[in-house]
Amino acid sequence: MGERMTQIEANGISLEYETFGPASGEPLLLVMGLGAQLTLWSEPFCQQLVDKGFYVIRFDNRDVGLSSKFGHKGIPDLMKILEASLTGQKPEMVYELKDMANDAAALLGALNIPAAHIVGASMGGMIVQHMAFGHPEKVKSLTSIMSTTGHAGLSPASPEAMAVLMSPAPDASDVDAVVARGIQAQTTIAGPVYAKAPVDLEKDVLRDFHRSFYPEGVLRQMAAVVGDGDRRERLASVKCPTLVIHGDIDPLVPVDGGRDTAAHISGAEYLEFEGMGHSVPEALYDPIVSAIATNTVRAAQAAE
Repeated sequence: MGERMTQIEANGISLEYETFGPASGEPLLLVMGLGAQLTLWSEPFCQQLVDKGFYVIRFDNRDVGLSSKFGHKGIPDLMKILEASLTGQKPEMVYELKDMANDAAALLGALNIPAAHIVGASMGGMIVQHMAFGHPEKVKSLTSIMSTTGHAGLSPASPEAMAVLMSPAPDASDVDAVVARGIQAQTTIAGPVYAKAPVDLEKDVLRDFHRSFYPEGVLRQMAAVVGDGDRRERLASVKCPTLVIHGDIDPLVPVDGGRDTAAHISGAEYLEFEGMGHSVPEALYDPIVSAIATNTVRAAQAAE
């Protein structure tokens, strides 16, 4: 178990976070993806990182979980976001990915951590990319998992994954519908090879539903993702040791997004897993954690 979850003020908002392991360990910040609560970084995954000597911090991004919400800023139009994504235009945004990166950087500051190893998944990978080129002094090493550069020429999500992503959220009063949609979404994007059993997915969905159900925040985050554009030029400035991880059957962020990320960061290591979709499956915790640890050793060697 981690330390008690708690709130902290950072970048003018309140962020919910939890730590694992002794504070004397190497600090490692985990950044989750679109609409995903900190619980998607599972406790066993966090514990495996602790066992490698890390002081692990997981947190809820703005507009999700128990962190500050931006409902007072209005709800973006889903169809306009989709239209913008298809035409390469910027949708109306309440905030940008760089603001979310500023949140994460400010969280480290509030915790009196000068710099940390940064790991992000999906949208979280985009956020940590922003940290690496926007707050390089705070990033000891970078790991970008199942993410992308935002280049318009890359493969789009599969029709099935896009349908799940763009379907309206059920009403909170219909718990069965919320659970069914959650199971369908996770099953679709994770793919068949490392699919979780429906009974386990149901437990995960119910856990997160009872913790926080806030679908409108997903729309504001989605607008920030679509509006961020191409990061390749900015990624060229990243100097820290970088690891890029991707699955070869990812239907939501296809594998060329990971390959493109690695190609545009000097010296990046690229690790591709056969059969991995858009998830961090328990069966791959060992090699993923080991690869993250190896990348942090590169950072330590570079600092000598």
